[in-house]
Amino acid sequence: MQRLAITIGEPSGIGPDLVVTHAQKVQQEAQVIAIGDANLLQRRAKLLGLGLTIKAFDPNMPAQGSQAGELWVEHIPLAEQEVIGELNPANAQYVLNTLEHACQGCMDGLYDAMVTAPVHKGVINEAGIAFSGHTEFLEEMTNSPQVVMMLATKGLMVALVTTHLPLKDVPAAITEKKLSDVTKVLDHDLKTFFGLSTPRILVCGLNPHAGEGGHMGREEIDTIIPTLNKLRDQGIDVSEPLPADTLFTDKVLENGDAVLAMYHDQGLPVLKYKGFGAAANITLGLPIIRTSVDHGTALDLAGTGKANGGSFTTAIDYARHMAACKQA
Repeated sequence: MQRLAITIGEPSGIGPDLVVTHAQKVQQEAQVIAIGDANLLQRRAKLLGLGLTIKAFDPNMPAQGSQAGELWVEHIPLAEQEVIGELNPANAQYVLNTLEHACQGCMDGLYDAMVTAPVHKGVINEAGIAFSGHTEFLEEMTNSPQVVMMLATKGLMVALVTTHLPLKDVPAAITEKKLSDVTKVLDHDLKTFFGLSTPRILVCGLNPHAGEGGHMGREEIDTIIPTLNKLRDQGIDVSEPLPADTLFTDKVLENGDAVLAMYHDQGLPVLKYKGFGAAANITLGLPIIRTSVDHGTALDLAGTGKANGGSFTTAIDYARHMAACKQA
């Protein structure tokens, strides 16, 4: 039986809501272990009117599931009790402690995967701790040379060459090395974690009409096409750079397993339009499996019972699927 570590995220946001709500389901396919403050979870369950029995996680015991209303917890204490909807820099280190614990447990083989509820980058930085996000934190902790952000929903997976960059900086960031490294990680992880023996990667061009022979930009001619040719020579099945406005059509997508977009807002709006609330954020290129929700902390929804748990469930499902493929 798999063990999944679930970090419960920003204590004043919807992460605890998602965790205690999900615990109302019978969990027999995997042992789901919440990493965070047990008292916080009890308080949130009570506020939401949900029954919750906390079961202290013992790593020395065999993995086991749980009944509806039960939750395995690895207790990591808050610095200060949370106030729902109000960020508190005093709890910033607590949030990072949960991530560090889950990541280290995955690296040590204690957990098969980690699933992260949303955190608030701003309040962590306000606490004087430089933090740009889960991805970068895990990249540094695992000493991974190249990580790749991919979002997935039923029928579509989109990975990114560049992520959180101003649009004006994107062309210069798409170098031969960057494009090659990202594509190799995507190809490797589609094989390792998704069971695809020869994945077909559909690649977006950077410019409108994929540059239209250089009339709308030369990045395709100067960098992208030569790099893709070299990758193809190495046995990686990549398309030519395709116009993004027609790539995201059923006729084209049915001929590929994943899409590689050049920048954040080229690929993700389509993915989120197709599957928002049922999509997962997946970090590729790590020695561990990490999935996450596709949304933020939603401070205004915390404790209201209105949080949509679809993305959280999807992230857990992808974590289980990836762990199974890795173990196969």
